[in-house]
Amino acid sequence: FQVSLVLLASKYVDLIVPGYTHLQRAQPVLLPHLLLSYVEQLERDAGRLIDCRERVNFCPLGACALAGTGLPIDRFKTAKDLKFTAPMKNSIDAVSDRDFVLEFLAANSIAAIHLSRIGEEWVLWASEEFGFLTPSDSVSTGSSIMPQKKNPDPMELVRGKSARVVGDLMTVLVLCKGLPQAYNRDLQEDKEPLFDSVKAILGMLEVCSEFSQNISFNSKRIQSSLPAGYLDATTLADYLVKK
Repeated sequence: FQVSLVLLASKYVDLIVPGYTHLQRAQPVLLPHLLLSYVEQLERDAGRLIDCRERVNFCPLGACALAGTGLPIDRFKTAKDLKFTAPMKNSIDAVSDRDFVLEFLAANSIAAIHLSRIGEEWVLWASEEFGFLTPSDSVSTGSSIMPQKKNPDPMELVRGKSARVVGDLMTVLVLCKGLPQAYNRDLQEDKEPLFDSVKAILGMLEVCSEFSQNISFNSKRIQSSLPAGYLDATTLADYLVKK
């Protein structure tokens, strides 16, 4: 998706668009500047997943029920053979906590929020009120009764799926909040939200990437909109200050 955004930005190097704060017109910006802001957010999302792996990649084998085992096993060998960084240090901690799941779900949730915000912006821009963006037929849907409609449904679904990913995080947070040490059967409920979050976030990224490769920005409509909203007011204020 990051690559798709960079390629999209390269097609519109000189296109100036209204920049918004509070969803009110603020200052003129280059479209690539806006698109690359998404790339920066996604880069941090990727970084969080990498950092997460560094913290969670420790082997619980040998913890047994909670008190370890009296059998002559080599926990360091099993950890190495299974490509873990090392064995977990405390057997009670190994069986009782699911913060490795929570951290991963939290990283997914932040990424989902970023994707949802992109979806919201592109849905707005595709509306007749903005008219800044046109999705191709391959990433649009019509209406059962209104033949003129060209809906950016994929990004609406991305926006909607973000609720599911955040919900998966909330499920496991609430699941863990009242548990005494060590293992409790409640913890078997961690798997379904984990798998659901992975499936959802992968689908969202795939859809966002495909959508970004099949849209065009309406340069004439954007340029005709620039005179409204006093976008150059800050530049004028700077000029007066310098004078």
